[in-house]
Amino acid sequence: MADPGPVGAEAAEEGLFSRTYAAATSSFVAVMFLTGLAALAVVPTLPTAVRDLDGVALFPLVAGCFVTASLLGGVLGGHWADRSGARRPLAAGMVLAVVTLLVSAGSTSVWQLAGGRFLDGLAAGAVAVSVNTAIGQAYPERLRPRALALMSACWIVPSLAGPPLAGLVSAWWSWRAVFYGLAALTVLPTLALMVVLRGPVGASAGASAGAGAVELADDRPARPPLLLAGVVSLGAALGQYGVSGWDVRHLPFLAGGLGLLVAFAPRLLPPGTWRAARGLPVTVLLCGLSCGTYFTIEALVPLLLIDERHVPTVVIGLAFTGAALMWAAASWVQGRLLENLPRHRLVVAGAVVMAGAAVLAVTGTLSWTPRITAVAAMPVAAVGMGLLNPSLTVLSLSHSPPGHQGRASGAMQTNQNLGQIAILALSSAVLNAALGAGTSQLTGYGAAFTLLLAPALLIVLLAGRARRVGPGPGAGPGAGDTTTAAGETTETVVTAP
Repeated sequence: MADPGPVGAEAAEEGLFSRTYAAATSSFVAVMFLTGLAALAVVPTLPTAVRDLDGVALFPLVAGCFVTASLLGGVLGGHWADRSGARRPLAAGMVLAVVTLLVSAGSTSVWQLAGGRFLDGLAAGAVAVSVNTAIGQAYPERLRPRALALMSACWIVPSLAGPPLAGLVSAWWSWRAVFYGLAALTVLPTLALMVVLRGPVGASAGASAGAGAVELADDRPARPPLLLAGVVSLGAALGQYGVSGWDVRHLPFLAGGLGLLVAFAPRLLPPGTWRAARGLPVTVLLCGLSCGTYFTIEALVPLLLIDERHVPTVVIGLAFTGAALMWAAASWVQGRLLENLPRHRLVVAGAVVMAGAAVLAVTGTLSWTPRITAVAAMPVAAVGMGLLNPSLTVLSLSHSPPGHQGRASGAMQTNQNLGQIAILALSSAVLNAALGAGTSQLTGYGAAFTLLLAPALLIVLLAGRARRVGPGPGAGPGAGDTTTAAGETTETVVTAP
């Protein structure tokens, strides 16, 4: 092997905050810090908000609106980032996030709160896809796991301060004050971020995307499939409303929502996703299963604790803090200490941990257990996500050819949202069906959490189909399948250097 020379050696040793990458890294850190602060402070207040607005039965809709809109925002952000770089969708998402906080803060009904959460989902979807795309464009493959781990670490400070403070403000003052306060805190940093993104970092990203756009102009769609994404989002929203009750009024919404999802959702995903084809399709599928499992734990455990076990709001905030810390810690471990392990094995490990979290949640529904037993399910599930979520993102980028990383990130975001919608809806349906059969609330919650063992098991069984074949971090040399962003599978033989 030829000596790379001093220039090549220096490049190989560069880190995230070296001269080459410092500006990009600082920008991404600012984005994730703001996103984490808003997300972690808002979510613990939602059970209290829907109770005050007399909308507990519609809690799945309020929680699902965010996810539903993230689907649409992710499609828009991914295609936008492929065409003009990540700067513009990133800035637009941050500005919209401020507006949504104000809409939610002034809610006079649970429907307005749901509308605010929908707008927040649009912003979050665009931001998440833009950041992942920017990481794929800005860093070499060896730095991507570290960059993704750093993005998780950016949630540490928000996780320490956000949920407990939001719990105190909600208990001593009002949940509305949480939304207003976050809007005020986010305005100036958002303006500063927009100024930073107008500099060399944003320009270089846009130039890079523009060069790729010319090369790939013949094989990409003329415009983002926004109408298609809108129809899928509508189907998801109808389904979320449909599972909030089992009567003649709700069932038509459920049937209509399922029909739209089955007919149109596959068109937003790589071909072969729902049959677990090797490479990018199965990676996208696993993202949906894992995020759906985690999101359902994060949504239903606080509702159980507040509505049935009567745990103080401050404790709920601390549970979110612990979950964020454990996610960041596990993500750091996979990016630093376990960076040489095959990524699909980390996915398996994370799924096993999440199955343990589901068992803890079920245990917390038993009347003879301490009231806060279910609290432990949230940080344990976060450990699992910290291991498998960055690993799935790295796998998706490795399966994506240059110039298609935005679409690959958009597909990941889309199925992440579909998985959250579907698994939360199924769990809510099981809960409502149990209540309709005359069982206790705790028994219904136990049945809903038991359902979460199924997606965790599927992840364990299918993770091997997502493995990276070829040289690179977490993958040894060998032969097998690789899958392009378009879903086309080809046979490749890779030999050791």
